[in-house]
Amino acid sequence: MKTATAPLPPLRSVKVLDQLRERIRYLHYSLRTEQAYVNWVRAFIRFHGVRHPATLGSSEVEAFLSWLANERKVSVSTHRQALAALLFFYGKVLCT
Repeated sequence: MKTATAPLPPLRSVKVLDQLRERIRYLHYSLRTEQAYVNWVRAFIRFHGVRHPATLGSSEVEAFLSWLANERKVSVSTHRQALAALLFFYGKVLCT
C-alpha cells in the first residue's frame, strides 16, 4: 500500500546551497547531515567548474562519483554519502 506524501513547499531562497539547507531543515534532518550534504554538493559544483547544477546531468554525477572512487580513493561509506547527498539534492531541491 502506498502512502500519500504531501508535496514539498516552494523554496524561498535564491542561492542553490541555501535552497538545499532550507529543504533539509524543512524535512528535519540533523545538522550534521546538513553540513555533510552541503559540503558534497559544493564539491560537486566546484568539480564541474562552478556550473549551475541544473545544467548538469547524470553523466556529470557519474563522473564526480568515479573521480571520488578512483582518484581520491574514498571509502565505500564516503562514496555512498556523496551519492546520497546528490540524490537528495536533485530529488528534493531541484526536483528533477
